[in-house]
Amino acid sequence: MKLKLMALLTLVRLASFSQSQLPEVEFRSVPPDLNLILQSMEQAKRQNRDSARPYEVTRQYKVFRGDDKQPTSEITAQIRFTPPSKKTFKIIRASGNRRGEKIVRDLLEHEAGTVSEGRSREIDRTNYQFAFLRQEKFGTIPEFVLHIVPKRKERGLMLGQIWVDAKTFRIRRVEGVPVKSPSIWIKDSYITLQFAEVNGAWISVSFDAIAAVRFLGRYTLTGICIEERSPASAATP
Repeated sequence: MKLKLMALLTLVRLASFSQSQLPEVEFRSVPPDLNLILQSMEQAKRQNRDSARPYEVTRQYKVFRGDDKQPTSEITAQIRFTPPSKKTFKIIRASGNRRGEKIVRDLLEHEAGTVSEGRSREIDRTNYQFAFLRQEKFGTIPEFVLHIVPKRKERGLMLGQIWVDAKTFRIRRVEGVPVKSPSIWIKDSYITLQFAEVNGAWISVSFDAIAAVRFLGRYTLTGICIEERSPASAATP
Protein backbone atom coordinates (compact mmCIF):
# COMPACT_ATOMS: atom_id res chain seq x y z
CA MET A 1 0.00 0.00 0.00
CA LYS A 2 2.81 2.41 0.88
CA LEU A 3 4.51 1.72 -2.44
CA LYS A 4 1.25 2.27 -4.34
CA LEU A 5 0.57 5.51 -2.42
CA MET A 6 4.10 6.79 -3.12
CA ALA A 7 3.76 5.93 -6.79
CA LEU A 8 0.38 7.71 -6.96
CA LEU A 9 1.79 10.84 -5.28
CA THR A 10 4.71 10.80 -7.69
CA LEU A 11 2.34 10.67 -10.68
CA VAL A 12 0.26 13.54 -9.26
CA ARG A 13 3.40 15.67 -8.79
CA LEU A 14 4.58 14.90 -12.32
CA ALA A 15 1.14 15.78 -13.75
CA SER A 16 1.02 19.04 -11.79
CA PHE A 17 4.54 19.92 -12.92
CA SER A 18 3.70 19.17 -16.57
CA GLN A 19 0.51 21.27 -16.45
CA SER A 20 2.30 24.20 -14.82
CA GLN A 21 4.92 24.11 -17.58
CA LEU A 22 2.52 23.77 -20.54
CA PRO A 23 1.19 27.34 -20.60
CA GLU A 24 4.73 28.73 -20.67
CA VAL A 25 5.63 26.48 -23.59
CA GLU A 26 2.34 27.01 -25.47
CA PHE A 27 1.94 30.74 -25.03
CA ARG A 28 5.52 31.91 -24.88
CA SER A 29 5.91 34.39 -27.75
CA VAL A 30 9.36 35.37 -28.93
CA PRO A 31 9.16 38.63 -30.96
CA PRO A 32 10.38 38.11 -34.53
CA ASP A 33 13.53 39.77 -35.81
CA LEU A 34 12.52 43.37 -36.53
CA ASN A 35 15.45 43.98 -38.89
CA LEU A 36 14.49 40.93 -40.93
CA ILE A 37 10.89 42.20 -41.20
CA LEU A 38 12.10 45.62 -42.36
CA GLN A 39 14.53 44.13 -44.89
CA SER A 40 11.73 41.95 -46.28
CA MET A 41 9.35 44.94 -46.44
CA GLU A 42 11.88 46.97 -48.40
CA GLN A 43 12.54 44.07 -50.75
CA ALA A 44 8.77 43.68 -51.36
CA LYS A 45 8.55 47.42 -52.11
CA ARG A 46 11.38 47.16 -54.66
CA GLN A 47 9.65 44.24 -56.34
CA ASN A 48 6.35 46.14 -56.46
CA ARG A 49 8.13 49.17 -57.91
CA ASP A 50 9.95 47.12 -60.52
CA SER A 51 6.79 45.34 -61.63
CA ALA A 52 4.49 48.39 -61.45
CA ARG A 53 1.98 48.78 -64.26
CA PRO A 54 -0.34 51.67 -65.20
CA TYR A 55 -3.74 51.63 -63.58
CA GLU A 56 -6.79 53.83 -63.20
CA VAL A 57 -9.26 53.70 -60.33
CA THR A 58 -12.50 55.50 -59.59
CA ARG A 59 -12.93 56.53 -55.97
CA GLN A 60 -16.06 57.72 -54.25
CA TYR A 61 -15.65 60.08 -51.31
CA LYS A 62 -18.28 61.03 -48.74
CA VAL A 63 -18.01 63.81 -46.17
CA PHE A 64 -20.06 63.64 -42.95
CA ARG A 65 -20.42 66.42 -40.40
CA GLY A 66 -20.39 65.48 -36.72
CA ASP A 67 -22.69 62.50 -36.08
CA ASP A 68 -24.81 63.04 -39.19
CA LYS A 69 -25.91 59.88 -40.99
CA GLN A 70 -26.23 61.57 -44.36
CA PRO A 71 -23.17 63.05 -46.11
CA THR A 72 -22.90 66.78 -46.64
CA SER A 73 -20.82 66.17 -49.80
CA GLU A 74 -20.23 63.34 -52.25
CA ILE A 75 -17.31 63.42 -54.66
CA THR A 76 -16.25 60.94 -57.33
CA ALA A 77 -12.73 61.12 -58.73
CA GLN A 78 -10.65 59.20 -61.26
CA ILE A 79 -7.03 58.59 -60.30
CA ARG A 80 -4.49 57.45 -62.88
CA PHE A 81 -1.03 56.12 -62.11
CA THR A 82 1.75 55.87 -64.71
CA PRO A 83 5.00 54.20 -63.59
CA PRO A 84 7.34 55.01 -62.15
CA SER A 85 6.06 58.09 -60.31
CA LYS A 86 3.28 59.97 -62.07
CA LYS A 87 -0.19 60.16 -60.53
CA THR A 88 -2.95 62.44 -61.78
CA PHE A 89 -6.61 62.86 -60.86
CA LYS A 90 -9.84 64.34 -62.17
CA ILE A 91 -13.01 65.17 -60.25
CA ILE A 92 -15.82 63.75 -62.37
CA ARG A 93 -18.77 64.31 -60.05
CA ALA A 94 -19.45 66.45 -56.98
CA SER A 95 -22.60 67.25 -55.02
CA GLY A 96 -23.48 68.92 -51.75
CA ASN A 97 -21.34 71.39 -49.84
CA ARG A 98 -18.52 72.80 -51.98
CA ARG A 99 -16.15 72.67 -49.01
CA GLY A 100 -16.14 68.86 -49.23
CA GLU A 101 -14.92 69.01 -52.82
CA LYS A 102 -12.17 71.42 -51.78
CA ILE A 103 -10.99 69.06 -49.03
CA VAL A 104 -10.94 66.05 -51.38
CA ARG A 105 -9.13 68.03 -54.06
CA ASP A 106 -6.46 69.07 -51.53
CA LEU A 107 -6.02 65.46 -50.44
CA LEU A 108 -5.67 64.20 -54.01
CA GLU A 109 -3.14 66.92 -54.86
CA HIS A 110 -1.20 65.87 -51.78
CA GLU A 111 -1.38 62.19 -52.82
CA ALA A 112 -0.14 62.97 -56.33
CA GLY A 113 2.71 65.06 -54.93
CA THR A 114 3.71 62.32 -52.51
CA VAL A 115 4.01 59.80 -55.37
CA SER A 116 6.14 62.18 -57.44
CA GLU A 117 8.46 62.71 -54.48
CA GLY A 118 9.10 58.97 -54.45
CA ARG A 119 11.16 57.41 -51.69
CA SER A 120 11.22 60.53 -49.53
CA ARG A 121 7.72 59.54 -48.30
CA GLU A 122 7.94 55.75 -48.29
CA ILE A 123 7.48 53.73 -45.11
CA ASP A 124 11.05 52.49 -44.75
CA ARG A 125 14.09 52.96 -42.53
CA THR A 126 15.15 56.08 -44.42
CA ASN A 127 12.08 57.95 -43.23
CA TYR A 128 10.92 56.10 -40.10
CA GLN A 129 11.93 54.42 -36.88
CA PHE A 130 10.12 51.15 -36.11
CA ALA A 131 9.15 49.09 -33.08
CA PHE A 132 7.53 45.66 -33.06
CA LEU A 133 4.16 45.68 -31.25
CA ARG A 134 2.39 42.36 -31.76
CA GLN A 135 1.19 39.69 -34.18
CA GLU A 136 -2.41 39.50 -35.42
CA LYS A 137 -4.44 37.75 -38.10
CA PHE A 138 -6.39 39.31 -40.95
CA GLY A 139 -8.86 36.47 -41.41
CA THR A 140 -6.43 33.59 -41.88
CA ILE A 141 -3.50 35.79 -42.93
CA PRO A 142 -0.86 36.40 -40.22
CA GLU A 143 0.33 39.98 -39.82
CA PHE A 144 3.01 41.91 -37.95
CA VAL A 145 1.91 45.15 -36.31
CA LEU A 146 4.66 47.78 -36.11
CA HIS A 147 4.80 51.22 -34.50
CA ILE A 148 6.13 53.90 -36.88
CA VAL A 149 7.74 57.21 -35.89
CA PRO A 150 8.80 59.71 -38.58
CA LYS A 151 12.40 60.87 -38.49
CA ARG A 152 11.37 64.40 -39.47
CA LYS A 153 8.27 66.57 -39.55
CA GLU A 154 7.16 66.65 -43.17
CA ARG A 155 3.88 66.34 -45.05
CA GLY A 156 3.16 62.80 -46.10
CA LEU A 157 4.70 61.20 -43.00
CA MET A 158 2.55 59.67 -40.26
CA LEU A 159 2.93 58.74 -36.61
CA GLY A 160 1.05 55.53 -35.92
CA GLN A 161 0.95 51.83 -36.77
CA ILE A 162 1.23 49.59 -39.81
CA TRP A 163 0.00 46.05 -40.44
CA VAL A 164 2.43 43.97 -42.53
CA ASP A 165 1.45 40.73 -44.27
CA ALA A 166 3.73 38.13 -42.68
CA LYS A 167 3.93 36.14 -45.93
CA THR A 168 4.35 38.78 -48.64
CA PHE A 169 5.64 41.62 -46.38
CA ARG A 170 3.36 44.09 -48.13
CA ILE A 171 1.75 46.76 -45.97
CA ARG A 172 -1.97 46.03 -45.68
CA ARG A 173 -3.05 48.82 -43.34
CA VAL A 174 -1.76 52.15 -42.06
CA GLU A 175 -3.28 54.06 -39.15
CA GLY A 176 -2.13 57.24 -37.53
CA VAL A 177 -1.79 60.98 -37.31
CA PRO A 178 -0.08 63.03 -40.04
CA VAL A 179 2.86 64.94 -38.61
CA LYS A 180 1.80 67.79 -40.92
CA SER A 181 -1.75 68.31 -42.15
CA PRO A 182 -2.39 67.33 -45.79
CA SER A 183 -4.78 70.28 -46.16
CA ILE A 184 -4.99 73.80 -44.75
CA TRP A 185 -8.64 73.02 -43.93
CA ILE A 186 -7.88 69.93 -41.86
CA LYS A 187 -6.34 69.68 -38.40
CA ASP A 188 -6.06 67.01 -35.70
CA SER A 189 -6.86 64.23 -38.16
CA TYR A 190 -6.69 60.46 -37.64
CA ILE A 191 -6.31 58.51 -40.87
CA THR A 192 -6.77 54.86 -41.81
CA LEU A 193 -5.57 53.51 -45.18
CA GLN A 194 -6.14 49.98 -46.43
CA PHE A 195 -4.31 48.32 -49.31
CA ALA A 196 -4.99 45.30 -51.49
CA GLU A 197 -3.99 43.76 -54.79
CA VAL A 198 -6.26 44.78 -57.65
CA ASN A 199 -5.51 43.28 -61.09
CA GLY A 200 -1.87 42.82 -60.16
CA ALA A 201 -1.41 46.29 -58.66
CA TRP A 202 -0.96 46.82 -54.89
CA ILE A 203 -3.00 49.96 -54.27
CA SER A 204 -4.93 51.89 -51.66
CA VAL A 205 -8.53 50.63 -51.71
CA SER A 206 -10.04 52.63 -48.87
CA PHE A 207 -9.44 55.84 -46.96
CA ASP A 208 -11.04 56.96 -43.69
CA ALA A 209 -10.30 60.11 -41.72
CA ILE A 210 -11.78 61.78 -38.67
CA ALA A 211 -10.71 65.39 -38.46
CA ALA A 212 -11.47 68.83 -37.14
CA VAL A 213 -12.14 71.09 -40.12
CA ARG A 214 -11.23 74.70 -39.52
CA PHE A 215 -14.20 76.91 -38.59
CA LEU A 216 -16.63 74.00 -39.16
CA GLY A 217 -16.01 71.41 -36.44
CA ARG A 218 -15.58 67.63 -36.60
CA TYR A 219 -15.98 65.82 -39.90
CA THR A 220 -15.57 62.26 -41.13
CA LEU A 221 -14.26 61.60 -44.63
CA THR A 222 -14.47 58.19 -46.30
CA GLY A 223 -13.12 57.11 -49.66
CA ILE A 224 -13.44 53.76 -51.40
CA CYS A 225 -12.48 52.38 -54.80
CA ILE A 226 -15.62 51.55 -56.76
CA GLU A 227 -14.04 50.73 -60.13
CA GLU A 228 -10.63 49.75 -61.48
CA ARG A 229 -9.63 49.69 -65.12
CA SER A 230 -7.18 47.14 -66.45
CA PRO A 231 -3.60 48.37 -66.82
CA ALA A 232 -3.85 48.08 -70.61
CA SER A 233 -7.02 50.18 -70.70
CA ALA A 234 -5.56 52.79 -68.35
CA ALA A 235 -2.51 53.15 -70.57
CA THR A 236 -4.69 53.96 -73.56
CA PRO A 237 -5.13 57.74 -74.05
